[in-house]
Amino acid sequence: MPKITIPLGPQHPALKEPENFMLVLEGERIDKASINLGYNHRGIEKACEERTYIQDIYLLERVCGICSHSHTSCFVGCVEEIAKVEIPERAQALRILMGELERAHSHLLWLGVAAHEIGFDTLFMYTWRDREHVLDCLELISGNRIHYAMNIIGGVRKDINAKQKNEILKRMDILEERTNYYVKLITQEPTILARTQNVGLLPTQEALKRNAVGPTLRASNVKSDVRKDDPYLMYDKLDFKVITADSCDVFGRVFVRVFELIESYKIIRQIINYLPTGAIAVKVPWKIPEGAAVGRYEAPRGEDIHYVKANDSIKPERVKVRAPTLANFASVRYMLEGGYLADVPIVIAAIDPCMSCTDRSLVLDGEKTSSYSWNDLRLMGIEFYKKKGIDFSKVKI
Repeated sequence: MPKITIPLGPQHPALKEPENFMLVLEGERIDKASINLGYNHRGIEKACEERTYIQDIYLLERVCGICSHSHTSCFVGCVEEIAKVEIPERAQALRILMGELERAHSHLLWLGVAAHEIGFDTLFMYTWRDREHVLDCLELISGNRIHYAMNIIGGVRKDINAKQKNEILKRMDILEERTNYYVKLITQEPTILARTQNVGLLPTQEALKRNAVGPTLRASNVKSDVRKDDPYLMYDKLDFKVITADSCDVFGRVFVRVFELIESYKIIRQIINYLPTGAIAVKVPWKIPEGAAVGRYEAPRGEDIHYVKANDSIKPERVKVRAPTLANFASVRYMLEGGYLADVPIVIAAIDPCMSCTDRSLVLDGEKTSSYSWNDLRLMGIEFYKKKGIDFSKVKI
């Protein structure tokens, strides 16, 4: 049978962000797959080096709209480690509260997107309706529904009162009842079972070999979670389970995320009911002493890693972000090969990809890596657009 190569993306209805997947087909089955990144590079890491630590918090929050608190928590944790600052217990608890609300937001959003990819739009509408309860809680605490701006170096920006606590607990009761319905749905509904079982297979050893993270790894029956393996903040004092599945397929990834919602509600209740007393922040000097730190954080999509290098100034010398989607892309290629073309959208969606989090840029000159300043990059951009008849040289920044 002849083989044909077709592109999926960078513009495609199944992809909410631009990325390119080249698929070599033999009939309806995928013989080979390759992933081409780089359509969404925004230069955030380089931009961080030109801004103060405080400005960087709000910039890094925009690495991802769904994992915004995850990225800032990881970043400020690195800065606090370099500055040898211990934040108050109440601030630690509030960071966890926001982080678990964000996890619930992400998983409900993902469940809706996954349902949409298999044509189950009723479930999509249900989960996105329920997601509004989580967004209301986030807005109640921080004033914002998406980018919460909750973290500061040394703690958090806002506290919560008794009225807010009661409202959050009431919403958790509603969400748990709805999620229990989703548990029955994903384990019994024929459409979901037919479109997810034995689809996008990723055996345990292959997941480990390809360094998968988060729900993608746990759905391949690996009990790995940074909150348990390398506890940060107050996670070592909380009671929750690491959810795994042994089906090693898309169904397992659905199963893990839905049951993780239940665990997140449990953590949120623990934080609300046993919130430590005291301050929500300590003062930290603007100038951070020389040093470096690596932070690990269990974002909704998996292990998020930040590296920060300080040089005794108000700006970092280097900021590096390794988002979980990059770690999972190696597994996507394996999961696609041998499967059907019709399953490609749900297989890709099953890792909950974020292309904006992932894309980076590296300039190679022969065998050497070139380094550019922020101004160098701006001048290159001006020259690029001049060839198209647009002059940005007079625009002040």
